Amino acid sequence: MAADRRITAVLGPTNTGKTHYAIERMLGYRTGVIGLPLRLLAREVYDRIVAARGPSVVGLVTGEERIVPPRAQYWVATVEAMPEGMGADFVAIDEIQLCADPERGHVFTDRLLRARGTQETLFLGSDTMRSTIAELVPEAQFMRRERMSTLSYSGSRKISRMQPRSAIVGFSVDSVYAIAELIRRQKGGAAVVMGALSPRTRNAQVELYQNGDVDFLVATDAIGMGLNLDIDHVAFASTTKFDGRRMRPLAPNELAQIAGRAGRGMSHGTFGVTGEAPTLDDGVAEAIMEHRFTPVRKLNWRSARLEFGTVDALIRSLDVGPDDPLLMKAREADDLRALKTVAAEAEIQARASSGTSVKLLWDVCRIPDFRGISHAEHAQMIAQIFNYLHERGTVPDDWLARQVKRLDRTDGDIDTLSKRLAFIRTWTYVAQRKSWVSDENHWRGETRAVEDRLSDALHERLTQRFVDRRTSVLLRRLKQKEALLAEVNDKGEVTVEGEFVGRLEGFRFSADKEASGQEAKTLKTASLQALAPQFHLRADRFYNAPDTEIDFTEQGGLMWGEHAVGKLVAGDDPLKPRIAVFVDDEAGADVAQKVERRLQHFVDRKIAALFEPLLNLSRDEELNGLARGFAFRMVEGLGIIPRGEVASEVKELDQDARGALRKHGIRFGQFTIFMPLLLKPAPTRLRLVLWSLSQGLQEFPEAPPPGLVTVPSGDATPRGYHAMAGYRAAGERAIRIDMLERLADMLRSEDSRGGFEAKADMLSITGMTLEQFADLMQGLGYAAEKDEREKVKAVAVAPKKDASTDSSDAEAKTEADASVEVDSTAQAETPAEGDTSTEAVAEDDTPVAAEAAEEPVVDTADPTPVEPEMEVFYTFKWVGRQGGNRNNQRRGGQQGGNNRRNDTQAGDRPRGGKGGKPKGKGPRRDNGPKQFQARPPKKEKAIDPDNPFAAALMGLKDKG
Repeated sequence: MAADRRITAVLGPTNTGKTHYAIERMLGYRTGVIGLPLRLLAREVYDRIVAARGPSVVGLVTGEERIVPPRAQYWVATVEAMPEGMGADFVAIDEIQLCADPERGHVFTDRLLRARGTQETLFLGSDTMRSTIAELVPEAQFMRRERMSTLSYSGSRKISRMQPRSAIVGFSVDSVYAIAELIRRQKGGAAVVMGALSPRTRNAQVELYQNGDVDFLVATDAIGMGLNLDIDHVAFASTTKFDGRRMRPLAPNELAQIAGRAGRGMSHGTFGVTGEAPTLDDGVAEAIMEHRFTPVRKLNWRSARLEFGTVDALIRSLDVGPDDPLLMKAREADDLRALKTVAAEAEIQARASSGTSVKLLWDVCRIPDFRGISHAEHAQMIAQIFNYLHERGTVPDDWLARQVKRLDRTDGDIDTLSKRLAFIRTWTYVAQRKSWVSDENHWRGETRAVEDRLSDALHERLTQRFVDRRTSVLLRRLKQKEALLAEVNDKGEVTVEGEFVGRLEGFRFSADKEASGQEAKTLKTASLQALAPQFHLRADRFYNAPDTEIDFTEQGGLMWGEHAVGKLVAGDDPLKPRIAVFVDDEAGADVAQKVERRLQHFVDRKIAALFEPLLNLSRDEELNGLARGFAFRMVEGLGIIPRGEVASEVKELDQDARGALRKHGIRFGQFTIFMPLLLKPAPTRLRLVLWSLSQGLQEFPEAPPPGLVTVPSGDATPRGYHAMAGYRAAGERAIRIDMLERLADMLRSEDSRGGFEAKADMLSITGMTLEQFADLMQGLGYAAEKDEREKVKAVAVAPKKDASTDSSDAEAKTEADASVEVDSTAQAETPAEGDTSTEAVAEDDTPVAAEAAEEPVVDTADPTPVEPEMEVFYTFKWVGRQGGNRNNQRRGGQQGGNNRRNDTQAGDRPRGGKGGKPKGKGPRRDNGPKQFQARPPKKEKAIDPDNPFAAALMGLKDKG
């Protein structure tokens, strides 16, 4: 008997007629089963056998479709759904090389090892499986079939120059749609074929291509699995794909499987690349043309000996490894992953307590994840179905009816309909399972009817979006000048036969107001004919435009060059705004969606680039506890928080938490906690727009001009504006927060209780006059005591050169010049260090007028005394908010602006040692300001006359 069970491996490249040969062999027996890799291909083979033998003897079994006539003799199925234990005379497995597939390989390997016909078994596939089959199935015979036509490589070709009867292959839905849209505008239309389409939709799309309504086909690698189409050229838009875990390049044999669709029967075919796909390596191209590929060395395997005593026993049996070196354990499939997830639930464990219930649980876990939402949601649905089946024996009709009814809608775009189709496949699968529903015929018919309606609607949407016969005809007529010639120039001016009819601004058309009557109707009709393709062409240009051509305004508008194309709208998260586009209704929903997607990409990338430190902070999973909470506050505050608002939270942070936050660039300043990188002009401009959106402001405040240390605080700025702008209001002006923290660093070394005067460096970094600085300090919580004193003047001295040249210059001076220099500087010399003469330093450490060195020169002949020149100075003391207000009253109510513009809060007092003076800096003096000496200040570096603050510095030092 064993000798009669012939096993044959029919191997070879594509277009060798292997599947046709298997069908003929099967029909030569009384019964037969053929397993195919795709539901689409199974339907195609089923239709062929029905045409040959009639529907009464042919069955179709897939995950979502089950046609089983009472007298079925021939079974067509997907490999996963192949009926077992039937004892059919003939068994065939197509595309046997999928044994090496990481996702489904273990199923094909199981069929290779165990599926047998009582009289004949065929394995169809690539010649790369020859050695592996020979070792695993020693009794197998081999049949080599050669390609019936030649396949040659034609290199790279632009889509605009693609020859008719071509198929362009992409590996993602977005890629397929983008290519189809481009072909629609340039070639008139394209059919779309993807594995996710239902057989009904796929067949309708293929019919568009086969009957010549369109000359181009855009598809995924679904066409590589045996679909027979009249294709002359296959072009790869990409040579990489996502395999469920990662992006990877396609192997030469995988490329060959798809490229082999070109040239059917005796017609020769070509293949190449297009778009951004790199040209194929010469070795790869030659391997595809000559059908030479690396043999398959390892097959994916999973044990078929399952133990259903307990859930744990089932999992262990599924985790068993192979004992053959040619086999390798398959990676964890979706069904096993789902089983492990639901088995962790106590209720599932309690229900799955017998062999029958464990087997039922495993059957439910094998429901494919058609929806692809998330593993958790898929596992939740599986648990719910199992509980229903275990408790009631069937899925409740009312519950299933609600699930199906939600999907029985034909409105929406392509993506919406595609999602509904994916969802209905789940319930179609459930309805096909024996005894899972109370009325199998009803639910199979109901789910199939919903799928058909969705399929027809999807076909209609695909045709509307990607097939435009009017555009195709219009383009030909424009080239042949058989109709009105309508154009839109680069300035947006729309002309028909040279006549101006209006202007296209962005994606909104403004008709010419001078036209009227019938002329206006004619011109409008012609302009709309021109704009139909122009809107799409412009949307395509806009979609491919670089980000440098797009910008946002400070009022949240989105500009493409000089044209407004949309605006930002507040979203649920300030860092994730939504888009409202400015697109005319005549442009259509497709154009509006493309413009919206492009603007969303621009905004997302802009936020990701300018707020990268903040986004990194939000994604840092190593932050925990208080640090994580504080990070959330920083993100919520868009990278800037006045310290007074989070004073208690800051105190609670330990050093480790602060260190973790500082790694992200967070600076804990005395007045503000902020990220310095986000104070740059570009992030500040964007931050104000996002903040204004989140606050619901009707008019957005503008960002301060870049580079200014202080700006007017303003009278009508909304609350929180200054912090978002990177400033802090204090008095009549607002100071940039990073410069404020530098000022705070300087103030720490001052005696803030005893009083201190402003240093030149303080005025320098703020760029303020002394009066403005006093107003600023009051806004920060300091009392400013104004007073006058006799100005200490230094006799002008000749400017000295750098120390490195002093000695050489001195030697070069003449003896006369040297004596003059000594005379002119003798009065300005200060006492030597340690000199305690009363002429040098006053005993009470208060400023005194110079009586010798600094005394003005007076003509002895004129007895009139010269009155000393007076100067204004301020002494600053920390008094907090209340004290600052009292001082403000003393100064006539001008406390650096009203309270509304002052941002002084709790937690802003000077830090450091007692009284604001750092510890270890010497004894504290409580009897007044610091001492002054009767001598000119030390010679400092000459003030740069080009410095914008030179006037203020000169006013402090050399006024008068």
